[in-house]
Amino acid sequence: MTVRPTERPMVMCESLVRIYRTDANARRGSGEVQALQGLDLAVQEGELLALVGASGSGKSTLLGILAGQDSPSAGTVEVAGTDLGRLGQRERTAYRRRTVGVIRQQTASNLLPYLTARENVQLPMGYAGLPRRQRAARALELLDLMGIAHAADRTPAALSGGEQQRVAIAVALANRPRLLLADEPTGELDTTTSEEIFAALRAANSELGTTVLIVTHDPLVADQVRRTVRIRDGRTSTEVLRHSAEAGTDGALTAQEYTVLDRVGRLQLPREFTRSLGLADRVRLVLEHDHITVWPDHDRPPPSAGAE
Repeated sequence: MTVRPTERPMVMCESLVRIYRTDANARRGSGEVQALQGLDLAVQEGELLALVGASGSGKSTLLGILAGQDSPSAGTVEVAGTDLGRLGQRERTAYRRRTVGVIRQQTASNLLPYLTARENVQLPMGYAGLPRRQRAARALELLDLMGIAHAADRTPAALSGGEQQRVAIAVALANRPRLLLADEPTGELDTTTSEEIFAALRAANSELGTTVLIVTHDPLVADQVRRTVRIRDGRTSTEVLRHSAEAGTDGALTAQEYTVLDRVGRLQLPREFTRSLGLADRVRLVLEHDHITVWPDHDRPPPSAGAE
């Protein structure tokens, strides 16, 4: 899928903050948990992007906001030109039905067990008002794209986990969403089946032009997309960009990792770098003619000092 970076991004998050208030934390003297702490992210139309991060990094919170299931506490988030922070209940329902599609990790939770694959795909079309005579043709078209048309009349219990997940992708694509969100779509599957699911997501991206954002721990997926964004402590931390290698390498990709500089000049240095050099609390910056160097605080004892 060709990405058009000169156009306004499909997804634009600016200084995005999400704060949760919990009674459990209040009893310990703090009633707030900051899941997102000024996150910036742009996803261009037509991108196929992976989002990674440790548990508690904020990636699931971001996904919930982009899905229209949660609202930001501060900052702005736009999807396809829609400001999600300003949506009323009726507008939010319309957004979830028409603009965004969601695939969850638990394959069984994506489908209604008493409906066939075809009926599951047709169901959201009815909510969006698609005429009945068009639903069957659309459903078969999507099931065929996902390589699962032969199972159109089977219920989920008669499908393997990978087949269920491909039907779930078809369901999420039923109403031609601009953005497809996949939350750990290969998390419960073996390697071979994971490859099939990624191929299905790639087909949605390349054949339908759908922008696809995948939250994943699966290196198979993260290593095959051209851009992987890592979230740490509620902010975008690093990005890996992959480019096609020189001719004669069978389409192999070369990868380069970058640290993300946010709008106020903050960046997150990788922990392995800071630990190796003993960087903590404060560092010294030196502006060179074409770059910036970061030096340890020489007035601070090294990590091993005073250990004996």
